[in-house]
Amino acid sequence: ISICRDLPNIEVITFSVNGISDLEPLHQCQNLSELYLRKNNITSLDELFYLKTLPRLRVLWLAENPCCGPDPHRYRMTVLRNLPSLQKLDNQAVTEEELSQALVDGVEITAPPARRSVENGWSESTASSAAGSTTEPESELLNCSLEETNKTQEELDTKPVPRNKYSSFSPQETDCSCKKRNNVLSAILLLMKELDAEGLEIIQQTVARRLQKNELQEE
Repeated sequence: ISICRDLPNIEVITFSVNGISDLEPLHQCQNLSELYLRKNNITSLDELFYLKTLPRLRVLWLAENPCCGPDPHRYRMTVLRNLPSLQKLDNQAVTEEELSQALVDGVEITAPPARRSVENGWSESTASSAAGSTTEPESELLNCSLEETNKTQEELDTKPVPRNKYSSFSPQETDCSCKKRNNVLSAILLLMKELDAEGLEIIQQTVARRLQKNELQEE
């Protein structure tokens, strides 16, 4: 996700089910308002240190990461203590009572996480996320990817992706091709918000040529 360092104006990021363990690249995204990180490999809530500098962050989905731990209350209180401007956490609205309670039950994070040593080009967290990524059910990957891609498209007022479009794929295709396709689509839609009229026109022309080429090949 290092590309985020070059996207200071991005407002919505969807990175669910991607094996992400490091949130440092997000700390420069000062306009970020919604961040979806469900089912990644974030092992420590200390990663919240990088989100504390984001003044506009209002929606965070962090559930189903190792950092959530066995105590849901302690996890939620810690997140809200460090990110008191959130309006929704894990698809659940934040209340004033929770924010007050977070000052008592939550743990304040004052330093960035300590990184694990890297050996042979692979950190422990990277290796574990690579191993764990193969255990995701194909349907879960597809549903999550489509759900959040469609949310991004709704933000940009474009047509959502129908779920039955990829229903005939084999498990291997669903796991690899569909996940990659929808992640790429989400990234493209988000990056389009950074373009001016000239840039959008170039994309339109490129897409038109690509579609025409595909139609000719099908014929």
